[in-house]
Amino acid sequence: MLWTLEERFWTSGADNAQASSVIGGLTIFPYPPGILQGDAAAGRLPKRTGWRSVVLDERQILRSGNLAVLAYRVSAEKSGVPFYKAHCTSTYLHDDGSWIRLSHQQNA
Repeated sequence: MLWTLEERFWTSGADNAQASSVIGGLTIFPYPPGILQGDAAAGRLPKRTGWRSVVLDERQILRSGNLAVLAYRVSAEKSGVPFYKAHCTSTYLHDDGSWIRLSHQQNA
């Protein structure tokens, strides 16, 4: 379930990211743009990501109570953009029967 949510983060765009993230959540991209919170992060995401292939490798998950941290290496490609690789983490909270993302970080 969590890995499916994370893959959608890469493939579905801004609407999905907002729907699956807590209001005011943190997103950290490589410099620039850097550390963004809430609407500032949502404003940086395109309506559709355009990634035609996304692979999440070296998957690790740490769960403690209602929290889960996903760590992985992403390889993604889309037309007109150099192949993107980064190490990423996302933190999720299980609240009221569903998972919601608290934060996401990419280190390219």
